[in-house]
Amino acid sequence: MDLTTNYLGLKLRSPLVPSAAGPLTEDIDNVKRMEDAGAGAIVLHSIFAEQLRLEQLELDYHTTYGSESFAEALTYFPEPESYQVGPEIYLEHIRRAQELVQIPIIASLNGSTLGNWVDYSQQIQEAGADALELNIYSIPTDPHITGAQVEQNYLDIVEAVRANVTIPLTVKLSPFFSNLANMASRLDKAGANGLVLFNRFMQADISPEELEVSPRVVLSTSQEMLLPMRWIALLYGGIEADLAATSGIQKGRDVVKMLMAGASVTHVCSALLRHGVEHLRKIESEVVVWMEENEYESVQQMIGSMSQVNSAEASNFERAQYMKVINSFQPDPSLV
Repeated sequence: MDLTTNYLGLKLRSPLVPSAAGPLTEDIDNVKRMEDAGAGAIVLHSIFAEQLRLEQLELDYHTTYGSESFAEALTYFPEPESYQVGPEIYLEHIRRAQELVQIPIIASLNGSTLGNWVDYSQQIQEAGADALELNIYSIPTDPHITGAQVEQNYLDIVEAVRANVTIPLTVKLSPFFSNLANMASRLDKAGANGLVLFNRFMQADISPEELEVSPRVVLSTSQEMLLPMRWIALLYGGIEADLAATSGIQKGRDVVKMLMAGASVTHVCSALLRHGVEHLRKIESEVVVWMEENEYESVQQMIGSMSQVNSAEASNFERAQYMKVINSFQPDPSLV
C-alpha cells in the first residue's frame, strides 16, 4: 500500500501531518513520537508577532536603560512568561527537531509588519526548516479598512517573504473573503506553494458573573471539515499551489474524504489533543483498511478524484447543491 504524497515539493511518507495549532509540538520528545507514529511531516507551533515584539522590547530596554527611558514605562508590556516560546528558543527548536527526525519540519510564523515577516522568515530558513507556513492570523476590526486592503495585505506578505527566502511557502487562510477562489488564485501567483484551508480562529467567551472576557478552547469535530472540504474540491485543479486540509480531521474516513476532494495532506490537531500522539497510528490504520476494502493501491489514486474538476456534475459543490441538501432533510413526523 503506497501512502506517499507530495506537498510543497516535498515527498512525504503519508498525508498525515500533525499541525501547528496545538501545543504538542512544543515538546521535542513529541516531535520524535509523531515521526514514530507515522507522521509524514510536522508543522510546528506558530511563533507570533507578540513574541517577536517582546524580544525587541527587551533589547531596547537593555540598550536604553539609564538614559532617557524609564524602566517603569515597560511594565505595561506582557511579561516574557506570558508566552511559552521566545524567538531564539523557537529557532533552536527547529534545529533540534531537524537533528532528531528524518521527516520534513515546517515552521509556522505570524508576523505583524512586513519587516518582521521577512526578517524572521529568513532566520527560520537559516535554522533549517524545510518549509514555512505563513499563519496570517488577522481579524480586521477597523471599519475604515476595506476588503481590498485586507486582501492586499496578504499578497504583500507573501510577495515580500517569497522574494527573500527559497524554502517552500504555504499560507494558512481563513474562509472570510468575498471571493475565496480569486484570493487563492492571486496568492498562488504571488508565490505561495501551498494553501492551508482553513484557519480556525479561537473565540473569546464572556463570564457574566465575573464580568470578564476569557478565551475558550473548543476542539474541532468532524462536522467542521465540510467547509474546507468543499473549498478544496472547488480549488483543486484550478491553481498550481498544493492544498492542505485542516479542521475536523478525526479519523481515517475523514482523511480519505479530504484526499478525494483534492488535499495533498491532512493536518491533524484536535484528535491528537483528545487521544494522544499514538492516535496517528489508528488514523493511518483506518486509511489503509479503507483503501484495501475499496481496492485503492495508492494515495495518489485518491487525490482529487471527487473534486469539482473530476465530478460528473459540475454543480455538486456549488449553489445547486443547496437545494438538494434542503430537500433531502425529512423532519420527524411527530414534530410536524
